[in-house]
Amino acid sequence: MNEPTVQNLFDLTGRVALITGGSGFLGRSLSRALAEAGATVVIGSRDRERAQYVVDELPSPGNATHHAVVLNQLDESSLNDGFTAAVAAAGQVDILINNGQQGHALDLTNVTAEAFNKDLQNATGYFLLARHLRDHVVSRKVSGSIVMIGSMYGVVGSYPDAYDGICVASPVQYHTLKGGIVHMTRHLAAYWAKDGVRVNCLSPGPFPSEKAPSAMVERLKQKSPMGRMGNPYELKGPLIMLVSDAGSYITGQNLLVDGGWTSW
Repeated sequence: MNEPTVQNLFDLTGRVALITGGSGFLGRSLSRALAEAGATVVIGSRDRERAQYVVDELPSPGNATHHAVVLNQLDESSLNDGFTAAVAAAGQVDILINNGQQGHALDLTNVTAEAFNKDLQNATGYFLLARHLRDHVVSRKVSGSIVMIGSMYGVVGSYPDAYDGICVASPVQYHTLKGGIVHMTRHLAAYWAKDGVRVNCLSPGPFPSEKAPSAMVERLKQKSPMGRMGNPYELKGPLIMLVSDAGSYITGQNLLVDGGWTSW
């Protein structure tokens, strides 16, 4: 048996990756990682112009052509059309990154039933897109890889002191959503392994954007074993490991990239 090199294992040349929310704060780095590894990248977004702006900035080491499609994961018709458009634009889809997430900044004191239910629809969208990917690659008789973007807050409870007196608490419906995504990953992985489809979850820890209150960020730093927040580019390596042949024997796992947060 010829053993593949590390370079071969991490190379995504010839593969097509669809990523939802690829124009967001973390999504931009995830999209660049896929492109830098050689993949053709299709960014799905509610805002085509915003997605196209990111597409135009993506590198193309192997001369891959990247694409933007309209895809709202909270709307079944839109996500169906978005997946179809991705296949039409790129010819195929081999990798799915369920990254997009829409939510309400309402905590357990004031979240409404309507807002709670709406936020949980993100999980429904993740599943429906994952099933599209599974059916698509099985019909082509090839393997596929799915990565759900979870959160450390899908594994551990919130840190109330970080938010107290500064901003809204971490939303209870967000924790419910992310915990469900982590377990859905395991369930789908068990059923689809025989189909050649790997399903994993990548769960970031604290990766606040510039919009996050600085006082809250300082409190989060005190909780982190590494004493700092994550940088978006620090998700690039873990993502490529999970979707590429470097992770060919990894499925049903939740990879936490949290600076050690969940270790204590």
